[in-house]
Amino acid sequence: MTQQTERICILGGGFGGLYTALRLSQLPWESTQKPEIILVDQSDRFLFSPLLYELLTGELQTWEIAPPFEELLQGTGVRFYQATVSGIDIDQRRVQLQDGPEIICDRLVLALGGETPLDLVPGAANYAYPFRNITDAYRLEERLRVLEESTADKIRVAIVGAGYSGVELACKLADRIGEKGRFRLIEISDQILRTSPEFNRQAAQKALETRGVFIDLETKVESITQDAITLEYKNQVDTIPVDLVIWTVGTRVAPVIKTLPFKQNQRGQISTTPNLQVVDYPEIFALGDLADCRDAEGQQVPATAQVAFQQADYAAWNIWASLTNRPLLPFRYQPLGEMVSLGIDNATLTGLGVKLDGTLAYVARRLAYLYRLPTLEHKLKVGFNWLVRPIIETLSQ
Repeated sequence: MTQQTERICILGGGFGGLYTALRLSQLPWESTQKPEIILVDQSDRFLFSPLLYELLTGELQTWEIAPPFEELLQGTGVRFYQATVSGIDIDQRRVQLQDGPEIICDRLVLALGGETPLDLVPGAANYAYPFRNITDAYRLEERLRVLEESTADKIRVAIVGAGYSGVELACKLADRIGEKGRFRLIEISDQILRTSPEFNRQAAQKALETRGVFIDLETKVESITQDAITLEYKNQVDTIPVDLVIWTVGTRVAPVIKTLPFKQNQRGQISTTPNLQVVDYPEIFALGDLADCRDAEGQQVPATAQVAFQQADYAAWNIWASLTNRPLLPFRYQPLGEMVSLGIDNATLTGLGVKLDGTLAYVARRLAYLYRLPTLEHKLKVGFNWLVRPIIETLSQ
């Protein structure tokens, strides 16, 4: 009697999902034990999201930061479905795909990431531009082109949220648009990059001031229309004309996750054990933005790409261990520092005893992210392009 092959289904192809799939394909399975690994994502491309900003300035190209899943998974044995998850039966471990097959699995990995909520303020859903994925970047690029080609003497841009996304976008767009740009960075708290090290915050403050970005702290967005944004500061309400509003605030768990009977926190994140197993459901693992995770020491871990990248190693190991009767490992998060892009050829970096800003930090950030790209083949292609592109551009001038 032949033993049935185990099936692992991974929902979401971001840092958590893709890197878990790649790691699972590399683990030492016995030939009779090697499971079927399925990865599902609604896009046909992986997105290395920390480099998404460089698309807007032309520093990077789409293929470098968003390679197709089919290319990355070639030769791994991982099967890829491009589909939207329409339903999950957690008791039967069945996944229903919109316009696709039903998948029955022995281990389920939830790594669907988050969505940008645009219903927090009247008009945001209709007039604000989110910036989270490739589609958002293309849509924003199209709007920027229209504004740049217009005869207006000013391009007025309001960016809501002075966290990492807001600050990085403000610096990149200020460098792109130049003197025509009028930038306003709106933040509800009393400082930019609230969770960032002081060195990075000061470097960012300096970069924004140099670029003439106006910062509205302790300011709340009341509403957005096609050509204006209404703000409240200390009970005073002002309506300011704008050409473009970019929304970078908040993360919301995918609707299909909210319907599941898991233990969830106020933000809808799924509670997990330190082994990344969903509480009360040991065959289901959750990581990335949608996981409410505490590490081996009981510390809450942030929902960042760096965390999801590290969680993927543990999730893959623990799935392998659970199928091969080995002990599981509690997640241990190692903060490796923080890097923030502050315009073209400019960044700030702190971590592992190092503090850098300017061009050197920009180069260090690039090299760190090159190392983090998903496969050796993709790293080599991108690294080679980064080496030869400046030479080709110099020769063609």
